[in-house]
Amino acid sequence: MFGIIYLILAFLLGKEITEGLLLQNKTGAETEGNRFWFVLPASFGAGTLIMTWGVYAVSWIFSVCAGVSRPLFYGNLFVLVPVGLFLFFLYRGRMKRRNLMKNAAGIVSGGKTESDIGFLVRDRKLFYKEAVFFAFLLVFITWIMFYVFYIRDGVLYSGFTVYGDYAPHTAMMRSFSWGNNFPTQYPHYGGADVKYHFMFQFLTGNLEYLGIRLDFAYNIVSIFSLLGFLMILYKLAGRIVGGFAGGVLASLFFFFRSGTAFFRFAWEHLKAGDLWITLAENTSFLGYTPNEDWGLWNFNVYLNQRHLAFGLLLVAAALWIYLDWLEAGTSHEEKGLIWIKNRLFTKTAWKSRSLDTAMMVGLLLGLSSFWNGAAVIGGLLILMGFAVFSDGKLDYAVTAAVAVLFTMLQSKIFVNGSVMSPSLYLGFLAEDKTIWGIIWYVAQISGFFFLGLFLPALFLKRRERAVMVSFLFPAVFAFVVSLTPDINVNHKYVMISYAFLTMFWAFAAVKLFAGRRRYKAAAVILVICLSLNGVYDFVVILKDNDSRHRVAVEADSPLSKWISGNLDKDDLILTPEYSMNEVTMSGAMMYCGWPYYAWSAGYDTSYRAEKAVVIYTTRDTELLKSTVEQEGIDYILFEENMEFEQQACREDIIAQTYPMVYNSEDGRIRIYET
Repeated sequence: MFGIIYLILAFLLGKEITEGLLLQNKTGAETEGNRFWFVLPASFGAGTLIMTWGVYAVSWIFSVCAGVSRPLFYGNLFVLVPVGLFLFFLYRGRMKRRNLMKNAAGIVSGGKTESDIGFLVRDRKLFYKEAVFFAFLLVFITWIMFYVFYIRDGVLYSGFTVYGDYAPHTAMMRSFSWGNNFPTQYPHYGGADVKYHFMFQFLTGNLEYLGIRLDFAYNIVSIFSLLGFLMILYKLAGRIVGGFAGGVLASLFFFFRSGTAFFRFAWEHLKAGDLWITLAENTSFLGYTPNEDWGLWNFNVYLNQRHLAFGLLLVAAALWIYLDWLEAGTSHEEKGLIWIKNRLFTKTAWKSRSLDTAMMVGLLLGLSSFWNGAAVIGGLLILMGFAVFSDGKLDYAVTAAVAVLFTMLQSKIFVNGSVMSPSLYLGFLAEDKTIWGIIWYVAQISGFFFLGLFLPALFLKRRERAVMVSFLFPAVFAFVVSLTPDINVNHKYVMISYAFLTMFWAFAAVKLFAGRRRYKAAAVILVICLSLNGVYDFVVILKDNDSRHRVAVEADSPLSKWISGNLDKDDLILTPEYSMNEVTMSGAMMYCGWPYYAWSAGYDTSYRAEKAVVIYTTRDTELLKSTVEQEGIDYILFEENMEFEQQACREDIIAQTYPMVYNSEDGRIRIYET
């Protein structure tokens, strides 16, 4: 109940923010169509962002400064009540004015005129088509989100293609809903700072605390985030290339990616004579480039990285607002040196068009950094491209400065040292780092999606070409710079470019289909070539997450409850290198969880692994005591017949040195307090 109230209040608060931006800026006033489909998701994104940060900040104060054990109670109390009262009096005031104010057309809109109201439907016929389309997307996204992650009879099921990412995410969620993770730590590397963006997990954990079951909490915000992003992507497509069909096709290409892996795989097995049997039995992603079989390039990314869609929702909203700046007031006669002069060396090129809007967009992007940092970086790179082709460059600079300022502020609060370690890294995952090697790599992972963009560009106006070039910036960044120890994470920047560029291939398909019969056939072939690889990827997602391919964990086991109820927020527990199990579901701070999660986030996992091996294998009591004390370990968990880093572990020295405080009913798990 309280969780639903939270989401409603967040949406209403976001609606005020979104409408304020629109009224201040008259954004997209002539080309926007039905603005409803922008305001709806933007309101969810902005309101959830602002209100969740408020709950986190108040909870942090009550935990750290007041020392309360359940700070989320006060965080929600001191945010939800004021927000609720603010909205109540705001709407009551509007209702009073409603009887006094009418515009020339006689339409009442809470004190706003028809042209100003955010939820304005200008084309009802189109609106009904859009409503059917988005209703279909809602059903589809809801089904697939629950297909890979759900709770039944107290058991949490996660599909094989996603559970690896859900392991650190669910641990972080439970560290808030069941624990007191303030100041925030990373559960798979407890006792240190938090280098991984965690606010989406905090939101989910808070919703579970407010009464929404964990799987519903995680899936609901994931559904709203992804559907919201697709709504704004549709709106962007409408403003940039136009047409309902183009927006629909852009969504199709978003779900089903282009690539060559399926065609190569099919050709190889067709020659071998076992194609149909292999396709029927295969449950792995296809790939001929490094780690492509992880699902780096397909829709699975949005299933296991749920917070990416939330970040992209806010980035898409920022781009939609800044489209008014792009090539604004530019004459088509401006070319060459004249265009360069007007874009760079005139007062208009730099003069602010709406400083308030620029600051607000920067604030929203900056506050998104610890929701999904890659989305924010990708968004700023695209806006950098917009700035090159726009007047009002001061606004872009202000947005970037505010976003970076708030990002740095959060980093200083949450991270000891630098949150990123940027370095030049040419070629990304291409095995051949030459120019031709990189081109061949891009062709393998995306087919002609990126390399063939010059074809639709031939039929675009300069403004649309500017948008296309700007959308390419994150992908270029992925092949030039590394920000983390794991270069694989750069795939998100390629995915960001891919998501926004889908509209241009959708434009090409629609234009072809509007022609003669042979052009219609070409359009169908184009759509098949661009989506068939992704369609088979989706088949693999379904097969590798079905009832035979799921990891099951008891969501509220006695072990999870005991750990949550007996360990304090600063207690550190040494465990085997767990990925996702009853211990991680308790939200406890593990000394050394599954190392890949922490290593890829920038933690020194090798050091802790060495110390854990000493503790679990030593025959020396004094060495055990000194190592445990040095590392600040409060509890040691021993699992029957366990190994650590491929070394057999012994329990006798631990049992002789420390008292056992927990023994599972089946005798498999024992916990010792140090």
